Amino acid sequence: MSQRVVVGHRHVSPDDPGIKVLLEAGLEVTAHAHFHAPEAQADLERCDGMIVSLQPIDGPQLDRMPNCKVITRLGVGYDNIDVPAATARGVRITYVPDYGVHEVSTHAITLLLVMARNMESLLKASAEGRWDYAAMGTVQRIQDQTLGVLGLGRIGLQTALKGLGLGMRVLGYDPVIPDEDIRATGIEPADMDRVLAEADYISLHVPSMPETRHIINAEALAAMKPTARIINTARGPLIDEEALLAAVRNGTIAGAALDVFETEPPPEDHPLLHEPNVIVTPHAAWYSEAAKTDMQVKASQDIVNVLSGNEPVYPLN
Repeated sequence: MSQRVVVGHRHVSPDDPGIKVLLEAGLEVTAHAHFHAPEAQADLERCDGMIVSLQPIDGPQLDRMPNCKVITRLGVGYDNIDVPAATARGVRITYVPDYGVHEVSTHAITLLLVMARNMESLLKASAEGRWDYAAMGTVQRIQDQTLGVLGLGRIGLQTALKGLGLGMRVLGYDPVIPDEDIRATGIEPADMDRVLAEADYISLHVPSMPETRHIINAEALAAMKPTARIINTARGPLIDEEALLAAVRNGTIAGAALDVFETEPPPEDHPLLHEPNVIVTPHAAWYSEAAKTDMQVKASQDIVNVLSGNEPVYPLN
């Protein structure tokens, strides 16, 4: 009997690059977007591997898959997977940490520039036939601004370097990277308090975990400049959304740009979707055709690696 891989999608297309990798390895592939659906049960019980996006994987879910040997998270963050529970059951967990580094960092900088140049107001004015630069309001020179980056992993570092490329002063906070290593990149090392106090734009690039949940809360927002703005292309739970809404509405900070929310998709009546000084994109920072292909192929290749008795390229346990 061939080995079976369950993919967390609505359907399987043999034209998808990642699916091709699995099929060419002789694996049987089936798709289930919702793992708790009754029709998924039989496939889960006998699956040997699994590719998930945002589906939660915990101990009870793992117990429904007694034959599963490997689960790959289709992306960078893996907070939806209970890695210790998987390790205790002998299930390898992998992810794809490097597929969209330039896409996400570019998206973060794009959001920064949209806010810095007040592009929304300019585009609206032009569409309404108002040919007047004053529609953008008061704008500061970007080279006189400070970018603060919280987290200097792959994506955070690229965001910081792109900020340097714009001529910005860049402060970087990462408690696990030595200051001398940060300084060697041209970034100025700083603790979080200093980033909050001095940055005109703060871009979040820390992982989502219990220690970082609501790392941007009412206290952190109160420590920022009233002219400062915050950018989140990482994970929604990093920001206390109620505190952010209050801070933007009462002028504690000037605005925000969000690509991620605590609950996705957010409800249509979520107030941050309609707040004038908040820009929202629909968890799109990761996307380009090249990044999509890299993500799918690398995720599938690690499934093949483990089911072939080899080590994965991107192990988490």
